[in-house]
Amino acid sequence: MNIRRMTLPLLLLVASVPLAADEHVITTSSHRLTEIANGVYLAQTTAPLFNSNSLVIVNEDDVVVVDSHITPDKARELIQSIRAITSNPITTLINTHFHYDHAHGNQVFGDDVQIIGHEYTRMKMAGTPLQETQYVLATRRNKETIANVTTMLENTTDEERRKGLKNYLDLALTQEKSWAEIQPVAPDTTLDHRMTIFRGSREIQLHFLGRAHTGGDVTVYLPAEKLAFTGDMMLQGPSFLGDGYVDEWVQTLENLKGLPFETIVPGHGNPFTDRDLIDHVQAYYEDLWGKVAKMHEQDIPVGDAAREVDMTNHASTLGVRRKGVDPQAVGRIYARLEGSD
Repeated sequence: MNIRRMTLPLLLLVASVPLAADEHVITTSSHRLTEIANGVYLAQTTAPLFNSNSLVIVNEDDVVVVDSHITPDKARELIQSIRAITSNPITTLINTHFHYDHAHGNQVFGDDVQIIGHEYTRMKMAGTPLQETQYVLATRRNKETIANVTTMLENTTDEERRKGLKNYLDLALTQEKSWAEIQPVAPDTTLDHRMTIFRGSREIQLHFLGRAHTGGDVTVYLPAEKLAFTGDMMLQGPSFLGDGYVDEWVQTLENLKGLPFETIVPGHGNPFTDRDLIDHVQAYYEDLWGKVAKMHEQDIPVGDAAREVDMTNHASTLGVRRKGVDPQAVGRIYARLEGSD
C-alpha cells in the first residue's frame, strides 16, 4: 500500500496558501508564527499533523491566545513557541468552539489563565467531550493508522521507505500518548452574544453571530486591525458539517459580513482577504441543503444520498470536482430536517 494514498488522519488536510514575502515569520522547533498585524500572530504547527490554527495577540502587558490546539502536548509546544516572540504572561485563552482540535489543549494553560467561550462551548466541554463523535472517530482512526503503518513496516525492505514510515509511526504514537493525557477543561467565563475585552490599548471583540459549524461559534474581531478570527465557521471553502446547522449557517455568514474586517484568519489554513469566498460558501450550503432535503423527501438512505449528491456546479468557485459529500454532512442535515437540535 502506498502511504501517500492512505487516509492518514494525522495529516493536515487543508491546503496551504503561500505567505506573502513581506510577512514577518518566526519558526520554532514546533511552530510557524506569522505576524499578520502589529503584535498579532497566526500560530501553526510545523509537524505534518492535523491541528487547529491558534491566534496569538501580544499586548503591552500580556498575551491573549485563541484556541489551544488538539492535545496538551501541542498546547505546551504552542506556549513554548510564544516565548520566542514575547516574555509577557498569557492571561487569557479564548475557545472559538468545543471541537477537540481547538480546545483539548486547555488544561496546560493553568488555573491563573482565564478561559472564555460561548455558553454552548462550556456546556459541551463541561459535559462528556471525550464521548463526542468526532473525538471518538479521530482516536479510532489514529489507532488504525498505527496498526496499518506497523504492518507496512513489517512488509517493507526498502530503507528509505522504512525511514518515512517509521517517522510517521512515531508521530502517530506520540499523538496516542498525548491524547491519553487529555483532561478537558471548560471555559470559566462565557458569553451569549457579545463580549469586549481591553488589554492595554488593544480592543478585542468576541461575537456570536449565530449557529453554524457548532451551536456556539465565536468570532474574535480586532477592530483596529480589521481582522476576524473565525475558527471553523468560515474557512476558504466548506467546513466540516457533522455538528453543523446548515440551515442557519447562511444567515450566520451574512451576519459576519456586517463586521468591517479586511482579513479573515480561519481555524485551518492561511489568512485571506477575498470577501467573495463568503458568498461562494453561502451558495454551497444553501444548494447542499436543498439537494439533500429532496433526497430526504424520497427516503433515500444517508449513505446513498452522500454518494449521489452532486455539488460539482461549485467547481469554478470552490473547486468541487467530484460527486458526493461526507456522509456525516448528509446525516446531520437529515437529523435537522427531522427536528434534531
